[in-house]
Amino acid sequence: MEDVKTHFTSASENGEEETHSFEPLPREMLALSSGVQRAKDAATKLSQDHKELHGSVSKIGKAIDRNFTCDFTAIVKGELFQDPDKSRILNDVICEHFLRDGRLDIAEKTAEEAGVYLSTEQKTRFAELHYIVSALREKNLEPAIEWAKEHREKLALINSDLEFKLIRLCFIDLLKQGYAKQAEILQFARNFSPFGHQYKRDIQQLMGCLLYLRVGIDKSPYISMLNRDFWKDICIQFTRDASALLGLSVESPLSICIKVGCQAFPCFHNIKQVMQKTNVSQVWKKDEIPIEIDIGDECRFHSVFSCPILKQPTTETNPAMRLVCGHVISKEALNKISNGNKLKCPYCPVEQSPGDAKQVHF
Repeated sequence: MEDVKTHFTSASENGEEETHSFEPLPREMLALSSGVQRAKDAATKLSQDHKELHGSVSKIGKAIDRNFTCDFTAIVKGELFQDPDKSRILNDVICEHFLRDGRLDIAEKTAEEAGVYLSTEQKTRFAELHYIVSALREKNLEPAIEWAKEHREKLALINSDLEFKLIRLCFIDLLKQGYAKQAEILQFARNFSPFGHQYKRDIQQLMGCLLYLRVGIDKSPYISMLNRDFWKDICIQFTRDASALLGLSVESPLSICIKVGCQAFPCFHNIKQVMQKTNVSQVWKKDEIPIEIDIGDECRFHSVFSCPILKQPTTETNPAMRLVCGHVISKEALNKISNGNKLKCPYCPVEQSPGDAKQVHF
């Protein structure tokens, strides 16, 4: 179209430059005919391209309807949160998620509308943790160091080296500023005194860095101490250790549920038609998923024991049972292989009574 426009503009300018009668010259007629033909060809080409594009666009709606289904009745158990206790737990998890994220105003409003009680201690605790994590992300170590000193004894009980790593990172940050900070560096080094016996070798390496203040740590054998991943690691460790002291999970339970749900949902959707059949309807009514889904090791929080006889995981109604000989099978398998008051272990020749088996708690 741009070529056609340029052609007609050029022809018009040439015609205005020449003075002649109202009768067009043969050259002008030829240029005009050529321009008209080019315009027709361009219009035809545009029309054909538009038809192809329109055909592809018209198929999008059908493809969406075919691949995206809004009917999830076979997958979702709508009555799951109709129980008041379960509904309260869900509201608690949502409020905790907002508190973890530092959105106190949203958490308070959600709690007010859902009838959830948030204590002042709970709000203060999460606000403090959020403030410290935010400071760490901005490479401000002071709030975290003060918190670690305050909880030194509790951190020692869980064998955490959080305080030492925070002080070490702060020391390295001072080393990066060079010889001008030598006096301040030596003064700060006194903070290592409580850790002299436990982290002696690490402290010796840090003191060795003082020899290279003039040339710079980045030009010394200790350049590995400037690894940027230390900041990322310290944020993760603080969140993990602080959560452990407070009896909380490292990640928000709501985030974990959503992540696991996003991984499991496609699998449920693929077997939707199977789940709707009557011969498997009883499976879906149990408190377990109808198929096994791999959600990754990071989302495994409980020990799972699979019965070596029936090749299926144990449950609360079908717990693991320890035989006298020490072998462990499920209660259902125990009942199936028992012969009255006699039981022969399927793995060794020891004969025993089924009543002597003890339930195993994981």
